[in-house]
Amino acid sequence: MALVLLIDGHSQAYRAYFGMKTPLSTRKGEPTAAVYGFARKLLATLREVKPDYVAVAFDTGDTWRHAEFPEYKATRDAMPDDMRTQMTRIEAMLRAFNIPILTYTNYEADDILGTLAHEAGGEGYDVLVMTGDRDMFQLVDEQVKILYTSGGPNPVTSAYGLEQVQERYGLTPQQFIDFKALTGDSSDNIP
Repeated sequence: MALVLLIDGHSQAYRAYFGMKTPLSTRKGEPTAAVYGFARKLLATLREVKPDYVAVAFDTGDTWRHAEFPEYKATRDAMPDDMRTQMTRIEAMLRAFNIPILTYTNYEADDILGTLAHEAGGEGYDVLVMTGDRDMFQLVDEQVKILYTSGGPNPVTSAYGLEQVQERYGLTPQQFIDFKALTGDSSDNIP
């Protein structure tokens, strides 16, 4: 069956931005570390997994979760200004590669990726979701796997299927939802 690669755009951009040991810039001094790191990871992943279809989802700002719970992600720092300018370049690069960019007002990239992974998997496609967000492990099933990218200067990408999630966390993907509901999520400021 065909392989669908879905990429969490902001997650990968942040990993690229904060993972560079030394800042990169153009001759004019414009920062490019996030663009370079994102492109490098994207091209390596495309070469390695050879997907039939690929798309990148991005967050669009506040979501319905912020309306329901104003403290949602309230402890996170704002995106650095020099990264914000690079996001425009990352999106331009994706358009140049003819890779669809997915956004939906009031929803996070996670919501888009979760919906598409569920739908594509349900249609029999094999799905890889590339992200640095452990919340996405709840999507794993027979058709859907997570390509989890760690942060830091030496990031590692690990594939998580049903067996790997169970082995690493002692939970099934379905139990991951309950686990997060019971323990909260400090990264999202959920008690």
